[in-house]
Amino acid sequence: MGSGDDTTSAPSVGTSVATPEADASKEAAAMTPTWVRVVRWPYTFLVAFSVLVGIFTISTSASLDLPLRDPEGFLGPAYVRLPMLGVLFIAGGVLVQALVQNRSVRGLFSRAVTIVRTEWTWGRLAHAATGLICFYVCYVCYRNLKSFLPVIREDVLYDADLLKLDHWLFFGHYPGLLLHDLLGTGASGFVLSTVYTSYLMLVPVSLAAVLVLNRNLSLGAWYATALSLNWILGVASYYLLPTLGPVFANPSLFYDLPADSGVASLQEYLADNGYEVRHDPWSSDAIYGIAGFASLHVSVVLTACLFFRRIGLNRWLMNVLWVYFACTVLATIYFGWHYVVDDLGGAAIAWASVAIGALVTGNRGYRRRRGQLGRGDAEVGATTDDATTDDATT
Repeated sequence: MGSGDDTTSAPSVGTSVATPEADASKEAAAMTPTWVRVVRWPYTFLVAFSVLVGIFTISTSASLDLPLRDPEGFLGPAYVRLPMLGVLFIAGGVLVQALVQNRSVRGLFSRAVTIVRTEWTWGRLAHAATGLICFYVCYVCYRNLKSFLPVIREDVLYDADLLKLDHWLFFGHYPGLLLHDLLGTGASGFVLSTVYTSYLMLVPVSLAAVLVLNRNLSLGAWYATALSLNWILGVASYYLLPTLGPVFANPSLFYDLPADSGVASLQEYLADNGYEVRHDPWSSDAIYGIAGFASLHVSVVLTACLFFRRIGLNRWLMNVLWVYFACTVLATIYFGWHYVVDDLGGAAIAWASVAIGALVTGNRGYRRRRGQLGRGDAEVGATTDDATTDDATT
């Protein structure tokens, strides 16, 4: 507290305190050339990447005379669904934060209004929207490029080779059958099926949670970039080594599994769509969704594990996440979705995605800096955007 006219009152919740250091930081940011600020913006790489991927996907669609399709069209048009999801997650995040701060339902609405007014600046909204939009563009491109696979790599499959490799690696046994013998095909099948299908919700929910609940905006950019890279590196691996996966290449190995699980229904759905697209991709309205190498279930879940470990997620939650990852790996082999090498490829994609995401968003060495500054006080450097500077707290 200063003396004389410099004395200031305590700030209210959610407001920032004007300090000489903060004023100097803002002045330096204002004097920084625009191109430097663009380069340092944590979303610059992701925006450019999603635009390039979008252009490539549109060009490929035109050259093949195949239409682009919205993979989740049953939920409504993307231009309606995406803003609604964003608003829903922001509202949920504000509600959780208000509950934590208020510790009571009484006065919850006024607390939520205060949080929105003091913390949800236009800059923060723009960052969250940018992360969601770029992620969704990459996902839609991934699904469409994957659907073009039977046309571009027609009749090119390496399942026979990878089946032999699995058989050799496990000394004359198929790994899926070994897991059936070890874990059984009853209750364990339904547990692993639940884990495997829950992945469909894990990805958007975890991204929205990072973008909405964490005010360190460059961490949201890091995670959105890593997940987006997963989609595109994954679809590139499909073209590099086209496979169907054990359950589609040799279904007799998996006849003992429960036929009424979520995974069984999903496999039947994919098989029907796959047959339809392969028969006539130009007249079919279905999206082709079968590919073995590499496993994106493994890559995406491991990406989440690596990312949350580096940013210092609660140890108990990290243990839960690692168990979830281990069950996911088991499920990919147990149900015949993937060969062993597919899971190894997925792990490589995860590591590369997290590393590249950290580099291009200014978060390389974040874990080391967090350890030096103390948990909860880490600051992400290399960002001079006003909104990022004002809101970047952990």
